[in-house]
Amino acid sequence: MSAFVTDQFRILNAGSFVESISNNSYYAFLGLSNPTPGSVGFGRTDNWDTSTTNNPVDNFQYLSHYRDTSLFGKKITSENARRVIKKVDWVLNNPYDMYRHDYRQGYESPVSKTVRLYDANYFVITSQFKVYICIDNGSSGINPIVTGSTIEPTHTDVEPPVAGSDGYRWKYLFSISPSDVIKFDSTEFITVPNNWLTTTNSDIEIIREGGDSDINNNQIKAVYIENGGTGYSNGTASIVGDGSGATVSIVVDSSGTITSATVTNGGKGYTYGIIDLSTNSGSGSKLIPIIPPSKGHGYNIYEELGTDRVLMYARFDDSTKDFPIDTKFAQVGIIKNPETFAGAGTTFTGNAFSSLYAVGLTTSRTVVIGEKITQSTSGAKGYVASFDKDTKVLKYYQDRSLCFGNKVDQTDSASTSNIIAFDSTNDIAFAQSSGSSSIDTTLNGSVITANSKQINLGVSFTNGLANPEINKKTGTIIYIDNRPEVQRDSRQKEDIKIILEF
Repeated sequence: MSAFVTDQFRILNAGSFVESISNNSYYAFLGLSNPTPGSVGFGRTDNWDTSTTNNPVDNFQYLSHYRDTSLFGKKITSENARRVIKKVDWVLNNPYDMYRHDYRQGYESPVSKTVRLYDANYFVITSQFKVYICIDNGSSGINPIVTGSTIEPTHTDVEPPVAGSDGYRWKYLFSISPSDVIKFDSTEFITVPNNWLTTTNSDIEIIREGGDSDINNNQIKAVYIENGGTGYSNGTASIVGDGSGATVSIVVDSSGTITSATVTNGGKGYTYGIIDLSTNSGSGSKLIPIIPPSKGHGYNIYEELGTDRVLMYARFDDSTKDFPIDTKFAQVGIIKNPETFAGAGTTFTGNAFSSLYAVGLTTSRTVVIGEKITQSTSGAKGYVASFDKDTKVLKYYQDRSLCFGNKVDQTDSASTSNIIAFDSTNDIAFAQSSGSSSIDTTLNGSVITANSKQINLGVSFTNGLANPEINKKTGTIIYIDNRPEVQRDSRQKEDIKIILEF
C-alpha cells in the first residue's frame, strides 16, 4: 500500500518558514563577479552565459565555494517574505474550475483536468488586483461543458452574490495593495497577505470571520448536480451529515429532472453530507453538496488556496557602499544566519553586508572586474570585484580557483598552493589592466574624505586593509541560482525575487 505526504504538510512548512524569518537572519546575496575567466577556474566556464550545464551543485564542496565568491547581501525581513499562489488572471471568455473538495482520479476538474484541487484554476486575480474564488461555474452533470466567464467580478461583499448571467458565482477574498503589487509582482505568482489568521486588519477580519464565525463554520454554499434524475417535484430538501441546518431549494423541469439546486440555508459544521430526497417521489438523482474549507470560505486562505510557496524579496541599489555599482554578478542565493567576521558564534544581524575583502590604494587607476591581482612577495592572490575611483578602495575575494584551477578531482596536486592573505607592505600587481599599485597604509576607520565629501566606506580599515563583515565560512545556504552575467550600473536597481517551493 502506498503513502504520501499531504499538501497540508507542504502548506504548514511554508507557513513555518515565514514565521522563522523574524527569529533568524536571512539574506539574499549576489556573487561570482568573474564567471568567465581567461583560464577556466573552479566553478566557472568560458561559455557561462550560454551553457546548459553550469547548473548549481548541491554538495558541501560547492556550497563552501558559493560563500567564497559571494559579494554582498541584503537582509530579508518578514515584510519582504510572502506566501504566494499561482497567478490565474481573470480573462474575458476564459473558463474556470469551481472549488470542490473532492477532485480525485475519475473526478478531475473539468477545465484544468487535474485530480488535485490546488492545480485547478478555481481562483482568479482581476484587473483591479482583487482575488476571488469560484463557488459555482454553472456546470453540472447535465451540462458538463464549462463556458467562459463574461462578467469580471468587482464586489467586495462578505457573502458571494448570486450567479451572474454567465453562470459564475465568485467569493471575494482579498485585494493586493499597490505597494505589494510593485514589490511582489510576478508573471507566475501572486502574493497572499501575511498573518491572515491573527491580524486585526478590519478588511481581512470581516472576510475571515464571514460576519459571524459561528454561522460561517463549514457553511455550505453550493450543490453540484451530477445527475438530475427523473420524476421529482419542486420543493425543499435538507442536507444531512455531520452538520446541521442546511437546506436546498429544488427546481425541476417538465420531466421531473432536477435542473437547479440552490442553497437556501448553509447551516454549519459540515465535513460531509448528502441531499435528503426521501420525501420527494423521483429517482436516480445525484446531488453533491460542496463542502467548504474548515470554518468556511475565506477563513484560512492558506489552506483554501494551497500556499506551499514563499516569495522572498530584496532590492540592491547604490544606497550603500556595501553594494558597489561597478561590479558584476552571476549567482543569486539565500543564506541563513551568517556570523560576524570578528565575533565567533555571533550571528550577523545588520541590514546589509559586504562579504568582500578591501584595500585602499594610494592612487586611482583603471581595473578590469574579475581580473586577478597578486602580491609577488607574499604570494597572495585575489579577484577584483570593485574599484571606487573616488575613494581608491579596491574590493576583492579569494576562492579555491586561485590555487586549484579547475582541478576538482585532486589531479596534478603539485600545482596547488594555499590561500594567502594580502599584506599592507607589498604592491599589488594587476593581470589584465597591467601595472601595480601600492597600498595606502594611512587609511584607517570606516569614513574617508574624498572630493570634499565625507564617505562611509561600509567596512573598517586598519593600515589600508579591511575584512568582510561576515565570516564567509559560516551560514547555511538554502538557495542558489546560477544566472547569465549581470553588469551593475548606477542607473539601475536589482530587484531580487526568489520563489521557494515546499
